Amino acid sequence: MAGLLLFLFLFLTTFCNSSSAHFQSSKEGFISAVISEKGLDFVKNLLIEQAVRSLTPLRLPDIEETANIPLIGGVHMVASDITLYGIDVNSSTVQAGESGIAIVASGATVNLSMDWSYSYSISFLPIKISDQGSASIEVEGMEVGLTMSMKNHNGTLDLSVLECGCYMRDLIINLNGGASWFYQGFVNAFGNHIRSAVENAITDKISEGTAKLDYLLQSLPKEIDVDNVVALNVTFVNDPLFGSSSVEFDINGLFTLSDKVSHSIYWHKYPYLSSSVGLASRMLWISLDEAVFNSASVAYFQAGLMHWIVDRVPDQSLLNTASWKFIIPQLYRQYPNDDMQLNILLTSAPILKIRAGNIGATIFLDMTANVLDDTETVPVACVSVAVTVSGTVKISGNNLAGRAELDDFSLSLKWSNVGNFHMSLIQGVMHIFLNSVFMPYLNSHLLRGFPLPIIHGFTLQDAYILVSNSRIMVSSNVAFTNSISVMHDYLQDSHHEQRNVT
Repeated sequence: MAGLLLFLFLFLTTFCNSSSAHFQSSKEGFISAVISEKGLDFVKNLLIEQAVRSLTPLRLPDIEETANIPLIGGVHMVASDITLYGIDVNSSTVQAGESGIAIVASGATVNLSMDWSYSYSISFLPIKISDQGSASIEVEGMEVGLTMSMKNHNGTLDLSVLECGCYMRDLIINLNGGASWFYQGFVNAFGNHIRSAVENAITDKISEGTAKLDYLLQSLPKEIDVDNVVALNVTFVNDPLFGSSSVEFDINGLFTLSDKVSHSIYWHKYPYLSSSVGLASRMLWISLDEAVFNSASVAYFQAGLMHWIVDRVPDQSLLNTASWKFIIPQLYRQYPNDDMQLNILLTSAPILKIRAGNIGATIFLDMTANVLDDTETVPVACVSVAVTVSGTVKISGNNLAGRAELDDFSLSLKWSNVGNFHMSLIQGVMHIFLNSVFMPYLNSHLLRGFPLPIIHGFTLQDAYILVSNSRIMVSSNVAFTNSISVMHDYLQDSHHEQRNVT
């Protein structure tokens, strides 16, 4: 049960449907998410299913009672081995309100089994009379309610139970064996005890599950390593916002260098999300501000990873001075028939610009030509290149991946040791190089994508992407793969626990 609750509260992204309030935050959260009414209903069904699984079988404490039976006198009765082995939930609802989330399961039936025994003495005879047997119990019209709320505490979530209760309408006991007079006496003596025991046991189990969930929430990492270079800051920002039929979470969402203090970056975050994607028709919305992507760009740039040595190209003859003897004659005269390599270095972190229906970036780089002269690598010229690209994004599993195309580029000679030469002379060759080498290399990284903050064991389905001003929004349904590690561990522990309620 804790695993499903964890899913409910840990989608680190933001959404609201048309009836919920506009996003307002006192701190910046660049990835935000709202679980829609449909998403809450999906989680509620999984939650109830797992709750039923964790509650069955459930052993209740034995009950002993002495009752005064007309014409017989005092009878000592015992109900033992009381076991709840089946729960069938007829209907359920989930409701998000201003203070939290309320989950109600109603019209449920519960099946129990037990053993009974009684004994009494006859005052005028020195004998003791006893009997024993089994019984079945059916509870009808049971209702279970749970209301929870959460607060942000230093970047993690504190979960509190506002209300938890269980109510049973009818309790039907069927005794197997026993004298006719015993039935009514047993029901009168044990009916309310059994009712209270079941109600308290279910309430205690639910409270136990929410306590474990609260511990898991406190244990969540505050950053997720994307690779050995950068990590995603997933600390919560502000308290969750409970709308009329949705729940919003905001997280920091910026990339930083792993195990290093992040530099300070400030981007504007749009204060609300459009409902045009049709949130109500999907379970989850994920909104990513362009600051998320730009923080990744800055982190990789600061790590010194935007540097590339090219010594293999589709037309390898281009990396020999002989191919340049008519374009840059002095290069060929000084280094005849020598091989070359290109040293590509980005001079600044690319800044992504997201506009309605368009994603673009300008990449500034220096391309230095090195001649491999015997055992020496000799820099001979450097060209500054400004490359303008546009791109598209797609969902690949739980990753947001992309692909870019070359729009335009401009060249300027930064320095040369082989004489001045006009950029127009190398324009055609540079166009071929960018399309055949640079762009495929860039796309090989973009197509890998980066992981969206989705809990392990759940996958996005039927995702729809909307590109709007300064942000990318993903609207998606979610599938449960039955492999959530947190839930698996929790359920494994539950199977090994003693199921006695003390």
